[in-house]
Amino acid sequence: MFELNLQGIDINGEPPKSDPERQYYYIAKCRDHLKKREAELGRKLTYHNETFGCQMNFKDSEKLNGVLEAIGYEPRDDEKADFVIYNTCTVRENANDRVYGRIGYLGKLKKSRNDMIIAMCGCMMQEPTAVEKIKTSYRFVDLIFGTHNIFKLAELIWSVYEEREQRARDPKLKKRMVIDVWKDTNEIIEELPSSLKYSFKAGVNIMFGCNNFCTYCIVPYVRGRERSRRPDDIINEIKDMVSHGVVEIMLLGQNVNSYGKNLDEPITFAELLRRVDEVEGIKRIRFMTSHPKDLSDELIDVIAASRHVCRHIHLPVQSGSNRLLKAMNRHYTREDYLLLVDKLKAKIPDIAITTDIIVGFPGETEEDFEDTLDICRKVGYDSAFTFIYSKRTGTPAAAMPDQVPEEVTSERFKRLLDVVGKCSEERAKTLTGKTLPVLVEEENRTENMLTGRLDNNLLVHFNGDPSLLGSIVNVRLNECKGFYYIGEQV
Repeated sequence: MFELNLQGIDINGEPPKSDPERQYYYIAKCRDHLKKREAELGRKLTYHNETFGCQMNFKDSEKLNGVLEAIGYEPRDDEKADFVIYNTCTVRENANDRVYGRIGYLGKLKKSRNDMIIAMCGCMMQEPTAVEKIKTSYRFVDLIFGTHNIFKLAELIWSVYEEREQRARDPKLKKRMVIDVWKDTNEIIEELPSSLKYSFKAGVNIMFGCNNFCTYCIVPYVRGRERSRRPDDIINEIKDMVSHGVVEIMLLGQNVNSYGKNLDEPITFAELLRRVDEVEGIKRIRFMTSHPKDLSDELIDVIAASRHVCRHIHLPVQSGSNRLLKAMNRHYTREDYLLLVDKLKAKIPDIAITTDIIVGFPGETEEDFEDTLDICRKVGYDSAFTFIYSKRTGTPAAAMPDQVPEEVTSERFKRLLDVVGKCSEERAKTLTGKTLPVLVEEENRTENMLTGRLDNNLLVHFNGDPSLLGSIVNVRLNECKGFYYIGEQV
């Protein structure tokens, strides 16, 4: 939403030392270079961003796309673009294998398109072994950077342009890959362009990194330690988005409940949420993810008293076994978790609770698994993201003994899906016949229907005009399909 003003920037002078001004300078230089190249080719140059992983990655990609579009690249839906960037995920090792396969495909494309620029960024690039493999096995890649310096994209692209011009002047020079991966950072650079996927809903980073070091999770090693944005910067960004038509905001962080602790003037997440709720024109506020160990009574009270915070909380439990929760380094017990759920339901009776669950964590016994099924029945989750544990090299859990056999894990996973599915359907069925507001998000042209979400995050499909996209309309929920509804606009 931020409108970049490049007028008055002297691209022939020395670059500013501080950001974001330094990045404006390189955006202007790249833009000038691109215009000349487009004049030579007689066409517009395009980019394609392939994003893997979580909502944090998708939010990062909106920033990357904003810079690329400010430079002058136009978006394209496939990888036959002039500039291709992969924003990678590394939560699971098979995610890395998937990316390597896709890079191979790009190599084939590039053989007939020498001008093509290939860039790799994201969590996978924070792993030295992954960078080394790309350096040795995929020499055609032009640019590698990580999670901590995505704001430098324009400057890094300029380095690629310079490297190519040097080789054009001296064909004897070998291709040099531009690599700029930071181990960590305390920097948060504001006021750079962003290109939103939707005009009516948007994610807003409130913090970066994670301090929790759950034993199965690679995130703290690739995203770094917690860094919170200043509340005024967050509020100003949200106000700007709302002024451009955004009605729903998703506050993003690896653990939003610990927001504000590292600021010079500490502030709680509950207080930030209260301030966001007061922004004029906002209709819906969501947030994720909430770590149970940091969910405060203050936050529950703020949600209950708010005008715009959705009655939905994503509260990952991971396991119902105290023994496994300790092994996972989660810092709460099943009793602590159930007490939180009781508090939420007492203060916010209509709240929807969703979760994450891992099946087959090292050492999981049948008794441990039954504890997980039991907590699912007790909570009555509206839905759950369920995962079969897979080793993640670099995490403590990968070296733990008693890895659970695949056939045992698969059988347990099916049983978990059955329990979670029944809980979800029971919760959803209670809404049958009610008329509730739906934010219309997408058009399904194949079935000639619109798709939207209730305040509690439940999907609803109904017939309607595509002009309703981005609006909040009342829909009667006629037929429950388990995890979604068929309804009609009223």
